[in-house]
Amino acid sequence: MTLKLNADDLARAVSAGILQPGQDRALLDFLRSRPETQPSFQFAHVAYYFGALLIIGAMGWLLTKAWMNIGDGALLVIALAYLLLFLLTGRSLWQRGQPIPGGLLGAVAVSLTPLVAFAVQRLSGFWPLDDGQDDYRDYYRYVHVGWLNMEAATVAVGLLVLRLLPFPFIVMPMALALWFMSMDLTELVSGGSLDWDTRNWVSLWFGLALLLASLLVDGRSRQDFAFWGYLAGLLAFWGGLTLMDSDSEWGKACYCLVNLLLMGAAVLLRRPLFMVFGATGVAGYLGHLAYDVFRDSLLFPVVLILIGLGLITLGVAYQKRRDALTESLRQHLPDGLRQLLPALRR
Repeated sequence: MTLKLNADDLARAVSAGILQPGQDRALLDFLRSRPETQPSFQFAHVAYYFGALLIIGAMGWLLTKAWMNIGDGALLVIALAYLLLFLLTGRSLWQRGQPIPGGLLGAVAVSLTPLVAFAVQRLSGFWPLDDGQDDYRDYYRYVHVGWLNMEAATVAVGLLVLRLLPFPFIVMPMALALWFMSMDLTELVSGGSLDWDTRNWVSLWFGLALLLASLLVDGRSRQDFAFWGYLAGLLAFWGGLTLMDSDSEWGKACYCLVNLLLMGAAVLLRRPLFMVFGATGVAGYLGHLAYDVFRDSLLFPVVLILIGLGLITLGVAYQKRRDALTESLRQHLPDGLRQLLPALRR
């Protein structure tokens, strides 16, 4: 569990006799002198991440047709130059005690790998798609077997960059490439285009696999690599589950049950991220019940207000008792499972 301390907390420790007078100031100076290795919601960190996402978007989803018209050779040189520039600059910042901007630039370098692989394939004549499918932006929009080489290259480069810059956010572009790969491999196996329901099922199973993989690595290193794996896994799993159409009330009830299990996982793992997705799903199910039961009724807004108040009350209760709830749940787990998963011992 992460604790945040300030000068007042240390002063109270002196008053309680836990620290000697003067030790509080020395400890505070020591903590402030350490380089910031964990992102937090402050302006500098928000600016770092926002800037990195802008670069990733500019070289991916927002890449214009004009870039495709400069020629495959020029595109390769420019993309490779950008990749090396971001990687070397990130490494330099990392070595100078700036791990957050340095690691983010490493993630930007990984995100450029599909563009480099795209240009290499086009230039070498091994491009698996026809000439009508030369828009790089389609990589982020459409499922197609032809993208597999780009996805595999992204994962491979990501693993190499992680060894050079062990920064958790680098997991995110790798997870995105793996999600694309799961769709494209399914299309390859099925031999045809995927319909909407199939894509949702693939996303669900991929998300579940990524959540389990993140659970296995959670707590095995000082850096929190599992966070971004959990986020990507939840987006894929919960997104695929939520977008499935079900005319059955039993199916909708099962959806609510899955979201309740996500809320339980939040308590068990001390991961609020699971609580956000789970509570959103439960609120959606309760809203469905309220809309069907109290439709065209004066009680409809009242029911929604009660649901909202209930969620707030649940959040307050969880905040007050989360540690006790976590320990209570963990005591009911087999000892072997707790030994296998470091996440259950944090």
